[in-house]
Amino acid sequence: MTPTDYVLDGQQRLTVIYSCLGAPETESGFSVAYDLESQEFIRYGDSPKVHQFPLRRMFHTTKLLNFRTALQTLSEATKYQERLDSIIEAFTDYRLPVVTLKDLTVEEVCPIFERINSSGTRLSTYDLMVAATWNRDFDLNDEVAEVLDALRPKGFADIERATVLKCLSAVQLGTIKEEALKTLRDSTKVDMRLLIDKTKQALLRTVDLLSTEFKIHGWDFLSYEALVVILCHIYSNSSHLSQDQVQRVRQWFWRASFGERYKVGGENFVSRDLKTVYEYVINAQGSPDDFGKPPSEKEWLSITFRSNVSRSRAFILALATRHPRNLTNGQVIDPTIALSSYNKKQFHHIYPRAHLKRNEPQVEENLVINICMLSAAANNAISDSNPRQYLPTLAIKHGEQAEFIFSSNLLPSPSSFNYSEATYEQFLVSRAEVVVEHIGKLCNGHTC
Repeated sequence: MTPTDYVLDGQQRLTVIYSCLGAPETESGFSVAYDLESQEFIRYGDSPKVHQFPLRRMFHTTKLLNFRTALQTLSEATKYQERLDSIIEAFTDYRLPVVTLKDLTVEEVCPIFERINSSGTRLSTYDLMVAATWNRDFDLNDEVAEVLDALRPKGFADIERATVLKCLSAVQLGTIKEEALKTLRDSTKVDMRLLIDKTKQALLRTVDLLSTEFKIHGWDFLSYEALVVILCHIYSNSSHLSQDQVQRVRQWFWRASFGERYKVGGENFVSRDLKTVYEYVINAQGSPDDFGKPPSEKEWLSITFRSNVSRSRAFILALATRHPRNLTNGQVIDPTIALSSYNKKQFHHIYPRAHLKRNEPQVEENLVINICMLSAAANNAISDSNPRQYLPTLAIKHGEQAEFIFSSNLLPSPSSFNYSEATYEQFLVSRAEVVVEHIGKLCNGHTC
């Protein structure tokens, strides 16, 4: 076992040290022995050999001496005892810098720790909560891990642990402001477990809605963290939403995503929106326009495609609502594959980038409205083909189905748009019109 076998954070390192050296010998957990023959650290098994020293006996004098005495039954007792003395000396003589802090809060201690710890690790609010609530019967890290495991089948196991903490605060306190969030550490372990279970159930309903209504099958395609936190807050108070309420969720979701509502504002803005969005969704108070407006046709002509930008993600989700067909063969594209992770091979530049760079190097080829869904194999097949040739060819190939297939990809109708002669700029203008119409329907709460 070498130091590179495991990559651990600060809290995990302390847990391992305690389990190896400080835990009672009968306690479960990670237990290590030092093999005096091979001079290696090994996992302490159920049937240890006489020359394998369990580190949990290191600071128990009687057990240590009994182990050392037992070595005398072996033929190489002297060598083993010398090696045992050396390993004990290495641990017991190791000098640790100790700073004793009295009558200080966790918030006062943490900046001091950050200044003296060797790796420069900064403690987040989540780290503070884990440290402040930990005891032998309750570990927030373990509790959050159970929540993540519950979300795994829905593709949301990679949700940030800090996001789960914000959800806990939103459910319990109706805010995610840091100063309020930290008050959760005053809760009893019973109250915390009840809160975690309530939040887990609300999160499960949240990801169910995200997958069914918005075709989101992975954390990477969520425009903003705030969307999950706010939906979790809503579902913690209302376990079931009516059709009208779900329609208002759609209005808020699409407008917030395309209007970049949560791009700035931070925890204060999101905390206010917990109540604002709840009142709108549940009690129909307010107007959908309160949550933003989608880009205009002119704006779409300059919005570039970036995987970490909300409008790009929202656009892909908007494409998914059309149940797109593969341009090359007309087969349905499975959104659970295309949207399970940000696989760029599942997205295609309709006017291929290589083609544009070769023929029109002055234009911006990586625009959002130059993107459609396409399987990796079909993407490779089209490669850098001339769109004036491959698009008309596909339209003829599909015959009566061409209109339906092109429409499912939010592409201009091949019967009214001349792909064989159109310029790239003409295509963008025409597609922007199609995109704006579709997104307008989504922002008004319609399903398409």
